[in-house]
Amino acid sequence: MATSTADGGAHLAALLAEHAELEQRLSDPAVHADQALAKRIGRRYAELGPIAQTARELEQVRENLAAARELAVEDATFAEEARELEASLPALEERLGELLLPRDPNDAKDVIMEIKAGEGGDESALFAGDLLRMYLRYAERNGWQADVLDADPTDLGGYKNVSVAIKTKGLPEGGNGVWSRLKFEGGVHRVQRVPTTESQGRIHTSAAGVLVLPEAEEVDIAIHPNDLRVDVYRSSGPGGQSVNTTDSAVRITHLPTGIAVSCQNEKSQLQNKEQALRILRARLLAAAQEEADAAASDARRSQVRTVDRSERIRTYNFPQNRITDHRIGFTAYNLDQVLQGDVDGVLNALQEAEREARLAGETQLSRK
Repeated sequence: MATSTADGGAHLAALLAEHAELEQRLSDPAVHADQALAKRIGRRYAELGPIAQTARELEQVRENLAAARELAVEDATFAEEARELEASLPALEERLGELLLPRDPNDAKDVIMEIKAGEGGDESALFAGDLLRMYLRYAERNGWQADVLDADPTDLGGYKNVSVAIKTKGLPEGGNGVWSRLKFEGGVHRVQRVPTTESQGRIHTSAAGVLVLPEAEEVDIAIHPNDLRVDVYRSSGPGGQSVNTTDSAVRITHLPTGIAVSCQNEKSQLQNKEQALRILRARLLAAAQEEADAAASDARRSQVRTVDRSERIRTYNFPQNRITDHRIGFTAYNLDQVLQGDVDGVLNALQEAEREARLAGETQLSRK
């Protein structure tokens, strides 16, 4: 159902009032005494910034247009200025309309990414390592901070699984955090190439799974200590050799859901526990959101869901230097550059497809 002009105006007024209130709160020193609170307020303020700026620009153009039309009655030289101002209105109105569409509520969040080797044995683990390095380089290009939380490396330099936290430094511009870009990466990534372990030169196909979760804050997910079982054990490295002589590795099981997370990267048991809790919060938030989506109203379901993790989303073909995203029919022949972190081409195409889907009221990206 289309939103009426009156309803749209009221919605805009409410957002502008919220933006002004947040600006006032950010000037309060007491808010900054609580860093987590200041961060949440700052993110929301940044998210509303483009709406407030575009609304101001639109209001200014309308005021200038009214003045130019009034002056044109007595001085014809203002008629041309009025025509130019009038011609600029539709683009501003369209932009504001897009900004007012329901957006992904997690777009301003940081992410926790998990990469797991799939079918293909050692070759799959090596590809998982390639994907990890690709995302780390992309994070570096964007000035994001990336920290490996936990990893299970193989003897050949690949990974059976690895978890990495990627976050913006400071406030995300326009409320577009790491999630707004990397949320498209969740799914099965397939590789076609001649493995280093292949002596006959045959092309093999293997796959790795990528899971992208919005990082949850404590206010997003409350975890009761009594709901957790914490087990400690001795860390081990590639091949099973011990890398730590103390029981510093931690496995946390959330008893109500059965979700279990293990971390052994850090030498300190406390640090491993903190890292495991970060991953656990993100998984619980994702599970809660999936449950809410399943029981949502028609209006909630109309918002875009960009990722179907049960399907293969992308193929990396080394012989042809080709990357193909199967959700939107995107193909490019710069795989070597993509693996060096030049991922913007495919991500821009996915973001534009998401925009078109939102404008059309579709529930997910159409596979082409």
